Amino acid sequence: MGIRTRRARLHSRTHIVGFGIVGVFGFLALFAAAVGISLGALVSSWLQNLPDYQSADAYLVAEPTQVLASDGTVMAEYYLQNRHSVKQADVADAVFKATVDVEDERFYKHNGVDPQGIARAIVSQLAGRSEGASTITQQLVRNTVLSDEQFEQSLKRKVREAYIAIQMEKTYTKDQILMMYLNTIYYGHGAYGIEAASKTYFNKSAKDLDLNEATTLAGIPNSPGYFDPTVNMEACKKRRNHVLDRMLAIGDISKEDYDKVKSADIKLNLGSFKESDSSSPYFTDYVRELLLKDFDQDLILKGGLKVYTTLDLNWQKAAEEAVSDQLKTIDDDQLQAALCAIDPGTGYVKAMVGGRSYKKSQYNMATQARRQPGSSFKAFTLVAALEAGVNPNIYLDCSSPQQITSTWKVQNYANENLGILTLQQALAVSSNTGFARVAMGIGADKIVTTAHDMGIDVDLPAYPAITLGTEGVPPIQMAEGYATLATGGIHHDAVAITRIEDRNGNIVYEHKDDGKRTVPAEIAQAATEALQTVVTSSSGTANVVSYTTNYNQPIAGKTGTTEDFRDLWFCGYTPQVSVAVWVGNEDNTPVLVHGSYLHPYNTACPIFVGFTNAILKDTAREEFPTTDKKPTYKDNSAWDFARTYTMEYEVEEKTEETTTEQNTENTENTENNTQNNENQTDPNNGGGATTPDNTDNSGDEQQQDAPAGE
Repeated sequence: MGIRTRRARLHSRTHIVGFGIVGVFGFLALFAAAVGISLGALVSSWLQNLPDYQSADAYLVAEPTQVLASDGTVMAEYYLQNRHSVKQADVADAVFKATVDVEDERFYKHNGVDPQGIARAIVSQLAGRSEGASTITQQLVRNTVLSDEQFEQSLKRKVREAYIAIQMEKTYTKDQILMMYLNTIYYGHGAYGIEAASKTYFNKSAKDLDLNEATTLAGIPNSPGYFDPTVNMEACKKRRNHVLDRMLAIGDISKEDYDKVKSADIKLNLGSFKESDSSSPYFTDYVRELLLKDFDQDLILKGGLKVYTTLDLNWQKAAEEAVSDQLKTIDDDQLQAALCAIDPGTGYVKAMVGGRSYKKSQYNMATQARRQPGSSFKAFTLVAALEAGVNPNIYLDCSSPQQITSTWKVQNYANENLGILTLQQALAVSSNTGFARVAMGIGADKIVTTAHDMGIDVDLPAYPAITLGTEGVPPIQMAEGYATLATGGIHHDAVAITRIEDRNGNIVYEHKDDGKRTVPAEIAQAATEALQTVVTSSSGTANVVSYTTNYNQPIAGKTGTTEDFRDLWFCGYTPQVSVAVWVGNEDNTPVLVHGSYLHPYNTACPIFVGFTNAILKDTAREEFPTTDKKPTYKDNSAWDFARTYTMEYEVEEKTEETTTEQNTENTENTENNTQNNENQTDPNNGGGATTPDNTDNSGDEQQQDAPAGE
């Protein structure tokens, strides 16, 4: 082969090698480009359907809803997590430095993702050590915007987290991000956020933390369960010392402070960020029920609402003591009681007792229980009758028993024959038979309408026996109904919440007064005058109230007792307050204590007196509203239930005298028995210690014989 041919072949091979090298690199370049394009497409797909990270609300965490009394005292909190956000000025400076130094020392230098931190973490992993690579910003994103993905161990989650962290740093300052983090992170022992942690471990605000406490808390989030000082003090102390090491190395503390704290113990002073127990649990539970009607549970538990309520803590204390004292006097552990007090002029619920012990039973007898009100419901029949044109001085047949209809037989308490009485007198002694006649005359639908107008919200069947309190009504509604009379006929809905603010202080609800006249002023005045005789008359069923109160206020009201003494009531009002008190057994069994039946005068009435004595003792006298307008009454002859003495009794003076003597004797028995605390009487022996308000508990007109309750 000639030299020229050999050179040609060599040249050919050289070009082949050259083209081969170019081809390899070309292939690799194309492959890299393809991978890059594919990876870009993959990353792009991972960044699809991101949560809203641009809105400030995206970084808000669960905040408890606070319930405040009328004076601003926090009574309770509804929360998903034990947390309360604070501002930068409310946190000790040592907390910021310790947190940054141990969690993300380059926090103020990176843009949300720290490449140096990632490299350092890789080196640590290769060296067999453990060091996190996530920045404070990434941790914040993970705990808020991507909280649903935080436990996913995937590259996709890391990419999404890093992307949002970078975007977040374009929107917020470093200090804002750090504060968000401190309000978000979990510190163990049920405490979320620096303020809750400070209160939980050291029982102080975060702004009052010293260097020892600040470094202790800064070390916990790395492993909240392991570094919890209540669980593992030794590990917590080592972690605190590590934080101190980092702060010294970075130059954020002096050697003197370092040595002093490192040699010191961690002194816990365990507290509770939340209110340990609501000061008024029945009321705050009621408020929660009201909130759930308009807000979803997530907002209530996480939204950081401030709920301002009507409760007066002084009144509440008086109510609880009045109930507790009387139940102790009765000495029956099973007996329950409920009280609801309403400001008549506003409808504000000022006090609420839902039972004798919230720990034993969370069932709120003041709002949830529908117990038969007995004769206390006669107040609504009275108003309906007056408004229909029935004169309070009309005479009624109050003898007992009476066959009102072919299927409805009614009798008074102990089947006492009360003779002929006026409507007002029949109210004072609580004659079932007299009011049954009135109900038949004016129509049950009129009674139902009146009760609804005055504040009774439960469904009421329109049959005549409704006048005797046969349908269950919660005490709060009875207090609301009676409050309508205390204002002279203006009804206000019962109100527990006056204002609601969101976590930023914006008002989202504010109560507007809704007073509406539902009873003519002259009718309300006449009804109140009649109901006052229940308290002031010697034969009145609540006469015990008149001589046991220590304040100078007019009082009106009505007692109530149902069949077999299952429910004992007193609903009373002064110009300042309307109160409904119920006493009974939660299982609806008769109130039989030490072999004797109880009555309103030794249960509900003393509770009313104890409560009002406490809240009104220093209150200047006021009068019930009055009007110059007189009610328009029909002639008595217009009513078929009207009676005169001579119609059925030959000597009216003798009949009246006999009835008065009987009532006086009964009242004297009431007073004597009250003083001796021996006023329980078995109704079956016919010897009532008082003239109780005789309540028929028949339930419907099909009952042949209505038993005589009060």
